[in-house]
Order: sequence, then structure tokens, then C-alpha cells
Amino acid sequence: MKKILITGSQGFIGSYLCAEFLERGYQVVGIDNFSKYGPITRAHDSHPNFELIEMDAVDLECNSVPEALEDIEYLIAAAAMIGGITYFHKYAYDLLATNERILASTFDLAIKLNKFNSLKRIIVLSSSMVFENTEVYPTPESEIKTCAPPLSTYGFQKLAVEYFCKGASEQYDLPYTIIRPFNCVGVGEEDAIGEHEVKSGNIKLMMSHVLPDIINKIMKGQNPLHILGSGEQIRCYTNGKDIARGIRMCLESSAAENEDFNISTPVGTSVLELSKLVWDILNPDIEFAYESDPAYEYDVQKRIPNVDKAKEILGFEAEIGLKESVLEVIEYMRQK
Repeated sequence: MKKILITGSQGFIGSYLCAEFLERGYQVVGIDNFSKYGPITRAHDSHPNFELIEMDAVDLECNSVPEALEDIEYLIAAAAMIGGITYFHKYAYDLLATNERILASTFDLAIKLNKFNSLKRIIVLSSSMVFENTEVYPTPESEIKTCAPPLSTYGFQKLAVEYFCKGASEQYDLPYTIIRPFNCVGVGEEDAIGEHEVKSGNIKLMMSHVLPDIINKIMKGQNPLHILGSGEQIRCYTNGKDIARGIRMCLESSAAENEDFNISTPVGTSVLELSKLVWDILNPDIEFAYESDPAYEYDVQKRIPNVDKAKEILGFEAEIGLKESVLEVIEYMRQK
């Protein structure tokens, strides 16, 4: 039975990763400090092949490797201070500083496990925001070599994730795979803990990603619906199950070693189209109406990936449609 470590195992994408790998027969060790949502129960917690170590990923770098990690074969670095666009604008410095500390500690551990123990590869989660300044759509992985670097601290920090991979590979021969998920959607996002309280119209934002905030505002009766900016921003909303499956396929493929992949649906949807989809499900008898709030500085207008590389090398294609994802999240939020 292969044994893997997932940092940030109790988070949004982390919980999808745990479910995917446990279902496929892996032994999973998770690390999390519950800093985003507070103590939270996940479906995978009771699985017999799951072990949770409650600790801050910043403390991973230590003189002695915890016994539970000595025979880890793969490390998936999913721990990060992360949220939606409001979150990364409000925590511009904290996000940069915290995530750099997490990265350094995680890579220090990976280098040690690879040199002295059984680690075969580190898999890191970058972001579509590394392409913040691209003008090439759909955007291939190779565009990272030619487009201007991100201006937002979030995008810059995600680019740094990729440079950690390159540095550790060049100096320590640490094998890696870089994953760029595009706009993960699904169940499991909660109200983020933090010092900032931001309202969209009369409703307090969850400080999560766009879909749960849209659903929350509509469920609470906001009319007209407040939308950030024009609503014409295009994103490729990819279900967490698809992203987790794509990451597993990367881990299981030797051809993915020292490579980067866009893991996403190629289907673009504007924020306005997404909002109307949610509205028509929740308010079928009320005409859709919206009002634009001022846009944030780094609210990129278009993020559309080229996914040919993942399809050709891994055989990966996203399978879950947007409406199915929206219905899933609505049902999850109704039960909260």
C-alpha cells in the first residue's frame, strides 16, 4: 500500500485529495492546524487508512523526522493561506509571508525524506494566477516562460512555489510535479476565520471562493445581487473531484516527473453567467437582477487554460459539469 503525505488535508482541496487517494487504496497521513476554518470534521477522518497529525506545516522542518512520515513515498503540498479574491487582497502580506514559511519547511522536509528515506516526489499546488499577465488564451503551460510575472502578492507567491521546485531539483535532485488548478468548486468551504469582515451589499462575505459567496447572498434574499466588477470576468470552474483525480493521475505517472500541468475544465464561464445559473435555481420565479460593486485591482478578466498536455500525457479530462457542481454546493450549504 502506497503511503502519501497531504499537507492541508482538512482544507478545501485537501479534503478532496484525501477522499480520492483513500478511495484508491492509499495510506494517507494528513497534516493540518485548522487555521482557515477552525476545528472541522471531514468525511475521511474516520477512514482506517487515514492518520491526522494536527500541527502547523511551518513546523515541518525539524531536526528529526516524525516516525509517521519516515516511509512516505509522495508528498502533496496543499497547505496554504488561501481564499477568494477578497481574501487575497485583504491579506496581501500575511498570505505572502505565511505561505513562504510553509513552503520552505515543506521543501526542507521533502529534501530530507528524499535523501535519507523513501520519498519519490513532491507534488505542489500552484495556481492559474501565475498567468495573471498573459494575453494568450487558452493558456498553455509553456506560457509561464514568456508572460510577465504576476503583480499580485498571491500570484507572485504561487510563482515562487514553482521556483522552489526548480531550486530543489537543481540543487538536491528532488523530483517534482507542478499542478495549476483553475478555480476549484465544490463542497467543504466554510466561513474563513480572520480579522477582516467584508460586506457585499448587505451580506457579509464568507471570504471563500466566488461560488459559495454567490449562493450565500442569494439564499439570504439579496436582490439585486451584488457582483464584483462587471461580472464579465471569465473563469473555468472545475469540480474538486476532477482536480483531485487529475492530481492522482499526475502522481501515478512517471511521465509527470519534473513537469507542470494545467488541471482544469477548458470551459469558460463568466461570473455573470454563474450568478444567473445560481439565481435561476434558487429564485426560479424572480427575474434576475444585479448590481456591480467596485472591482479589485488584481481581478484578472480572463483565465482559460489549454489542457492538451494533461490530456495527452495523463489521459486527464474534467468530467463534472458546472450545473452539477452548483447543485452540489447549494445542497451542501442548505444543510449547514
